Amino acid sequence: MNRSTTATWVRLMAGTAVLSFALTACGDDSNDSEPQAEDTPSSSESAPAADSFTNDECAANQTSADTLRVGGILPLTGNLAFLGPPEVAGVGLAVSDINAAGVEGVAACHDIQDSGDSTDMSVSTASAGTLVASKPSVVIGAASSSVSLNVVDTFADNKIVEVSPANTAVDLSGYSPWYFRTAPPDGVQGNALGTLISTDGYSKVGFLVFNDTYGTGLRNAVQQTVEGAGGSCVYGCKGDGDEFPAGQTTFSAEVSGVLAAKPDAIVVLAFDETKSIVPELKAQGWDMAKTYFSDGNTADYSADFAKGTLEGAQGTIPGADPEQGFKDRLSGWSEQATGKPLKDYAYGAESYDATILAALAAVKGGATDSETIQKNYAAVSGATGGEECTSFADCAAMITDGKEIKYTGPSGIGPIDDENDPSSAFVGIYTFNASNKNELTSTVEGKK
Repeated sequence: MNRSTTATWVRLMAGTAVLSFALTACGDDSNDSEPQAEDTPSSSESAPAADSFTNDECAANQTSADTLRVGGILPLTGNLAFLGPPEVAGVGLAVSDINAAGVEGVAACHDIQDSGDSTDMSVSTASAGTLVASKPSVVIGAASSSVSLNVVDTFADNKIVEVSPANTAVDLSGYSPWYFRTAPPDGVQGNALGTLISTDGYSKVGFLVFNDTYGTGLRNAVQQTVEGAGGSCVYGCKGDGDEFPAGQTTFSAEVSGVLAAKPDAIVVLAFDETKSIVPELKAQGWDMAKTYFSDGNTADYSADFAKGTLEGAQGTIPGADPEQGFKDRLSGWSEQATGKPLKDYAYGAESYDATILAALAAVKGGATDSETIQKNYAAVSGATGGEECTSFADCAAMITDGKEIKYTGPSGIGPIDDENDPSSAFVGIYTFNASNKNELTSTVEGKK
């Protein structure tokens, strides 16, 4: 079946009650092409050249009293460590661009701490304490929704703005006036993934999902969409108790259970556990082309599985696929700062925009303390209207001239809404090739 025709998407999405989507771009798998520049938000045209990137790490004496101190609680280790490099690069590149603009009163630095993952919350607890003591202007992170739920109250109690570039759990919508995100909640991704499955002609869906806020919340959204399209859940459904614990390494029983339910398609919602689930599915004879993944495991597995293992499987990643120029700048910053270019770009744009919005909030409020950023964060995203701008330098100049702005960055999110979520966002649809690498096939825009 043709999996990305506009007509099919429109018919199914018109009947979906949760969200409204519109097909915005298509890529060519054979050439690993990306959406054209006119179909995705542009990156800054006034940013520094590749040879002038700076890696502006914070000094111990720099605090939010006199510096835009950008803390980070990002996955340097653990199940989501593959998301660490692009997220760190997003923060680092944004700080480099902020400093290159030379806006008076907004000198910036970054201080990245490890979030770990939900299997060992002591890592994020310790990092949150370190960040609070450093008196940051804003903290970017965490990547895991469960990790954010572990630290969000710590930051809020200390009146520190936390902005996640990757959290999607519905439980975090409107959680705290100090918590924001530049990734859409699971209702957006879940609707896109459920609609994709139904579009592909599958009606009996089984879930292999870990017992994590992210996993169960996304499962619920996908299940609701599939059932709304006339399908059914046959295993791992909401309320059935079939979830497995995070960090589990053997899945013979779970795979046998889902296959016994005779699903048309299987959705795997997990992190690093996926590397153990996929071989078990393959060993028990499952057609991997009927398998679906999400942002937590839609990654490059070319070094993990035999060629062809995942060919034809699909997954979703929230966020616009930025233009190649922005990706090149992200990778260029990473290579200059860490010695390694990027292999994955997931949430790099969201991390960049989270940081730029904080800097613009500081410009608008005239100070770099966290309370000032909290009061102005939604406004500079366009929540109060305003003229569109696409770079920190240009947006800051407009604010200085007394104008209201709507910053539109490479992540493509809409203005921050009254629950501190993006009011709209893009979701990329990816297909795995014969080398087990995920390639973009289409992009849809969803609204809350």
